[in-house]
Amino acid sequence: MTSTHDAGATNKATYLNPVYGRDFPDPFIIKHGGEYWAYCTGFWRDGRAFGVLHSPDLINWRELDGALAPLPGDHPCYWAPEVVYENGRFLMYYSVGNEKLMHVRVAAATHPAGPFTDSGRGLTGAEFAIDPHVFIDEEGVRWLFYATDFLTHTHIGTGTVRDRMLDPFTLAGDPRPVTRARYDWQVYDPQRKEKGGVRWHTVEGPFVVRRKNLYYQMFSGGNWQNLTYGVSYAVSERVEREDEWEQSADGERVLPILRTIPERVIGPGHNSVVRAPDNRQLFCVYHRWDGERGRVLAIDRLDWVGERMTVLGATTAPQPAPLAPTFKGFSGERVGDLGEGWTREGGGRWSVRDGEARQESAAAGVRASAHCASGAASFLVEVSLRAEVEDGAGVASGAFGVAFLKDGEHVLQFMLEPEANEALVHWLATADGEHTETRFALPTDFEPRALHLLRAEVDGNFATIFLDERVVRWQGTLNVAPDGVALVTEGAAATFKGFELTTGWEELFMRPERSLAERGWRHRGEGWQLKDNLLRFDDAEGGDSRVITRGLPLESYELVVNVRLERERPGAKGCYGFYPASGATDSAPLFTVERAAEGDSWTLVARNFDIDSPEQDSLENGSIVERWPLPASFDPFVMQQFRFRKQQGRLAVGWEATPLGETGITTEATGVGLYAHRASVAFDMVRLTKIGES
Repeated sequence: MTSTHDAGATNKATYLNPVYGRDFPDPFIIKHGGEYWAYCTGFWRDGRAFGVLHSPDLINWRELDGALAPLPGDHPCYWAPEVVYENGRFLMYYSVGNEKLMHVRVAAATHPAGPFTDSGRGLTGAEFAIDPHVFIDEEGVRWLFYATDFLTHTHIGTGTVRDRMLDPFTLAGDPRPVTRARYDWQVYDPQRKEKGGVRWHTVEGPFVVRRKNLYYQMFSGGNWQNLTYGVSYAVSERVEREDEWEQSADGERVLPILRTIPERVIGPGHNSVVRAPDNRQLFCVYHRWDGERGRVLAIDRLDWVGERMTVLGATTAPQPAPLAPTFKGFSGERVGDLGEGWTREGGGRWSVRDGEARQESAAAGVRASAHCASGAASFLVEVSLRAEVEDGAGVASGAFGVAFLKDGEHVLQFMLEPEANEALVHWLATADGEHTETRFALPTDFEPRALHLLRAEVDGNFATIFLDERVVRWQGTLNVAPDGVALVTEGAAATFKGFELTTGWEELFMRPERSLAERGWRHRGEGWQLKDNLLRFDDAEGGDSRVITRGLPLESYELVVNVRLERERPGAKGCYGFYPASGATDSAPLFTVERAAEGDSWTLVARNFDIDSPEQDSLENGSIVERWPLPASFDPFVMQQFRFRKQQGRLAVGWEATPLGETGITTEATGVGLYAHRASVAFDMVRLTKIGES
């Protein structure tokens, strides 16, 4: 392993904010069929309400027509559209009015680009209601979050509420506060004339996401012209909570996760969140003020460090581009050819049109499948699918879906059966070939001719399947680990769109009934255990150092690890570390977070080390090749995040949003490892994602 700080030593794809350099305020992005559609506040260049952009990758955008014809009444304000896809229709929730009087409405379309038609239904009754956001909880209950005024609250101004949705067009009419102003950083105007000269606060732009067992509501606070303005979040263990959610930032001790950076980034705010092309990363989508261009569109990675949400931004320098899936889509140009990487079995008539793979034969008894190898035993798949039925033919016959394969044999199959209005999960559960199945009743209004999103994650012999995020949820243990995917029809015609497969895994250390060995982790000695949704090493078992490893041979990848030091052995300098590229035949680089020689500061130290050597109990036996000082504020006893990107013989190293450096690496990686030395350590998350060479 050699060392250098030359960040230009490798040719990596990057992006630079803003990703769209014209006015695009209050941005919202939806991913549908493997593509992205963005919407913004206000009138578009064609006179219609709400600008629309389209992108294949979150970076390159092209303009489309506006989404909605203005309503009767000459309303000057059309604000903050958000689009939800459901069962074949796109529902746009937005606020309209004259700035003083605003209410939330909903419009519908059959395509994400529109045109949208207003439903004629207003959802809110308050004088001022803006920034609608629809969130569906784990039980499938819809909630509308939005911002409204609180004139008798201790901190007068705008705050956020939630209300249960009885259906997509009707609220229960019982809005409850979620996040109201509490801190000075949320002051919009100390003497707001339009509100009678009161000290006015603003908390607006709600957006909700869930991680592990917590719900996070993001929001924007304050005035964009103030240095204190930015995006923060509040947390709750459940959506329907009696009290307000717990806010993370007080503006002094804890700052917003996105905020103004003087002379570089002004007024970053009103965000949404969307999955990257690899369907693993999340990106925070927001606007920022840019002189005469107005509020331009920017994106930065969103992540968690333990229970703390973080945005790796706001960035002004080139950033690594959102990771692409390992395998994507269909490229066939003739009948029967789905493109490179696909093989066909059985009958049927396959073709590729407009980026969609279609199997057009609905003849009874005809089974057709198209196979794609995953290249690894851990991968994530997303694909949208729908039944093809001729007009007037009634309910679709047969079944269609996705299968997961081992050596070409089906070990897990998910099928939709429109005639029965059911979904079937069928899997190989035992070594003697016994299969098990579970049936799920689909909603009574389930439309098989509409695209439905199937998301499946295979991690060794453990699989998780979601249909439309909430309609079907299944988890199970298979007898063998699949290594391929097939699109399947049985006596049915069907279309598949937006196929994306990403090699890798994300370990959140939940479901403690699954042992470390079942998860693919290997270790020698005692002390490693799953507890409280963490992987812990308890130093009470003796021995100076312990290593736990997990394999997935990849040429290029990103490794992200969340970790904290819990307790040092008395009288010893404990530390934790990482083997970001453990090898089969070469010495593996070990990176340790340890105390600096003097003072209380901490340093990330890179050594060449044999991961299997008994001499690893003595760090002095390793050959130090690099030291990277960590900031004075670094505290190893709270959860921290380290990031490694291995590409083209180089290893880039970072701490959260801060690049630390780069080093050469010759190890032929066969996996990754975690390390504890004379200390008790807790790991919250480990994520490994394959990336392609650029």
